[in-house]
Amino acid sequence: MFSVGTIPGGTPQSPEPGAASASFPSLAPVSGRGEAEEEEDNEQEPAEIYLCALWTSGYLGIAYYDTSDSTIHFMPDAPDHESLKLLQRVLDEINPRSVVTSAKQDENMTRFLGKLASQEHREPKRPEIVFLPSVDFGLEISKQRLLAGNYSFIPDSMTTTEKILFLSSIIPFDCLLTVRALGGLLKFLGRRRIGVELEDYNVSVPILGFKKFVLTHLVSIDQDTYSVLQIFKSESHPSVYKVASGLKEGLSLFGILNRCHCKWGQKLLRLWFTRPTHDLGELNSRLDVIQFFLLPQNLDMAQMLHRLLGHIKNVPLILKRMKLSHTKVSDWQVLYKTVYSALGLRDACRSLPQSIQLFQDIAQEFSDDLYHIASLIGKVVDFEGSLAENRFTVLPNIDPEIDEKKRRLMGLPSFLTEVARKELENLDSRIPSCSVIYIPLIGFLLCIPRLPFMVEASDFEIEGLDFMFLSEEKLHYRSARTKELDALLGDLHCDIRDQETLLMYQLQCQVLARAAVLTRVLDLASRLDVLLALASAARDYGYSRPRYSPQLLGVRILNGRHPLMELCARTFVPNSAECGGDKGRIKVITGPNSSGKSIYLKQVGLITFMALVGSFVPAEEAEIGAVDAIFTRIHSCESISLGLSTFMTDLNQVAKAVNNATKQSLVLIDEFGKGTNTVDGLALLAAVLRHWLALGPMCPHIFVATNFLSLVQLQLLPQGPLVQYLGLAKGFRAGSRDIDDTLSPCISFKTMETCEDGDDLVFFYQVCEGIANASHASYTAAQAGLPGNLIARGKEVSDLIRSGKPIKPVKELLKEKQMENCQTLVDKFLKLDLEDPSLDLDIFMSQEVLPAATGIL
Repeated sequence: MFSVGTIPGGTPQSPEPGAASASFPSLAPVSGRGEAEEEEDNEQEPAEIYLCALWTSGYLGIAYYDTSDSTIHFMPDAPDHESLKLLQRVLDEINPRSVVTSAKQDENMTRFLGKLASQEHREPKRPEIVFLPSVDFGLEISKQRLLAGNYSFIPDSMTTTEKILFLSSIIPFDCLLTVRALGGLLKFLGRRRIGVELEDYNVSVPILGFKKFVLTHLVSIDQDTYSVLQIFKSESHPSVYKVASGLKEGLSLFGILNRCHCKWGQKLLRLWFTRPTHDLGELNSRLDVIQFFLLPQNLDMAQMLHRLLGHIKNVPLILKRMKLSHTKVSDWQVLYKTVYSALGLRDACRSLPQSIQLFQDIAQEFSDDLYHIASLIGKVVDFEGSLAENRFTVLPNIDPEIDEKKRRLMGLPSFLTEVARKELENLDSRIPSCSVIYIPLIGFLLCIPRLPFMVEASDFEIEGLDFMFLSEEKLHYRSARTKELDALLGDLHCDIRDQETLLMYQLQCQVLARAAVLTRVLDLASRLDVLLALASAARDYGYSRPRYSPQLLGVRILNGRHPLMELCARTFVPNSAECGGDKGRIKVITGPNSSGKSIYLKQVGLITFMALVGSFVPAEEAEIGAVDAIFTRIHSCESISLGLSTFMTDLNQVAKAVNNATKQSLVLIDEFGKGTNTVDGLALLAAVLRHWLALGPMCPHIFVATNFLSLVQLQLLPQGPLVQYLGLAKGFRAGSRDIDDTLSPCISFKTMETCEDGDDLVFFYQVCEGIANASHASYTAAQAGLPGNLIARGKEVSDLIRSGKPIKPVKELLKEKQMENCQTLVDKFLKLDLEDPSLDLDIFMSQEVLPAATGIL
């Protein structure tokens, strides 16, 4: 309600995200089994592929069955945008006959499948879309189907538990969407009976193996590797207000490199981290931008671009709200700033070298449509008025009709005061005052105060006036004049709102018609944001540009550093690494405890990973060959929910590497075998290494850190006719003998250099060729605070075991035990009643004294 002289306010409107386009490489299957099969020359029937896909919360799970080899291929859960470009790439690559999915689907997936089904001229043929009930994709029932399957590659003698452990080394059960897609695919195969239509019903569809496929040019990295290398590390937020739901990035590679100024840049950086690639064109294009911004003369330009990128906001969310007509006032402000910032980026990039593809794309693709959008918003939207009224309002001189109605609305107070004065002249003399007010949706009303004699409803009646309602001790009536005002002026406020809403809709249509350029702005701006962030980190941390050599099988790193450890340690000793070619495929690294073996392994993995996401690396030089996967067995990721022992978890991690690693894979193994009996652990480690060495040129690139010095001393590694001589570091020898000159040339031995200074052990943290002669566990135990006598005894026992001599109890402990036995025997004797005629001392001597004397003597 509005009294005379006031201007009515309005009610707010409320306004989700579009899709930022992204291109993805093609895909190729990577075998989850060990050996490659020879191609058959004879003609085969055309292969048919049946694909099952699920998309939920931005992640895609895919599995498909290939009739050509009766194998199920699966892709671990992968991020995919609402436009489902990744799924489209998969469909283009494998051309399935049928696409199976859940009948209960997200709107984006439904729209995608609708477009797919409408492609009448799709080459080579349009896939059949099959919907199964959502219950067929339940997580638990999918797991049961996988475990209950009849697979020819699993021996019948395996127990249920053994079968679960075997399948868990092949199938990523932690990828929930993938597991559900596999379950739905198995249900579909069982219903359609693919390939066994004419067989007895008890004959199931043949499944000869499970194979993981990854996108071509993308490097496969599992979640264990992301965890142990600390590429990502989520921690609970320290704020008490976010303890329930808030997570923050801890000390991780992503955390130190994420200097993005917009949310979409952070999202793209995370996407790059989850999709490392060996596409040389893509990697070098990223490095070119980083190198440009590292030049001192370009520092000011980088800072200016970063400031502009800070105004690039969530455009897809705004576009979605526009489609739903749920736009907020703040959305117009954000869009206005975003577009003008994009124009600033365009103008800046036009002054930069157009030989760099990103600058050229921004300069060309940030078209004049952006200026048109910004100009429309700036000329139409009244930001001050919109904030004041909390609704969309337009500036003057946009619509003459709106301006006229607003002028009338603004002049109402003085006009209504004059109308009220005339109304009062015609009212009962007992009414002291009155006013004429305007209420939106109701119109103009005459308002008078309630008098003392107005008690009953019948007292409210006044001749010539129509009673409407009583509110706050004031009576509201319609009079002839107020009815005339309604007819003359109408509902001004609602008319203004309706017309401004119509203008807002027209403006939304103009913006949505140019949504493609806004989406492209987000893609290119987020890419620029990521590369500026990587350039900033490279400048501050002293990183260098890596080189890529497709002909190189392995990696070469000169004076590499651990990107996280160098930030935490006062001094950090860089180390080089080289594998492949004549440098050996397997590096066996020995050294004392706490000498830096694990850090060295992680350093190699992180530098390789950083190069594969297009970042500068913490090394003087780095040359990266063709790497298709990184596998690790460094830390045991324990969890009660897994139901696995620590050693079983270690075995699962190694099994993944054995089953999936190729000659282009990098494998990092730290202290494998320590979780069980020493002999068994040593035997398993030797067996795994011998398995890889037996592959010859197909052997992966392996770095192994171990304290099992017997690996060389007992000649557990294979011998061959070729000779590779490796010099030993000063102060080191290979146990009791020199390095065997008949060891396979695929193996080279490294150690962490140390020096004994009296009773102290000095760590140099420097990798050199050779084998450590001891683990020096006693020094580490002393640093941990164990008592000196325990350490001395442990060292004594260790020396006796190593020399093959018997272990004897400590003399002091032996004397103490003898005195205790003597005291026990005396106590028993004093308790005897010598006057008891039934006492037989011979029995006491034979059962008590003589056995005790044997132990004492």
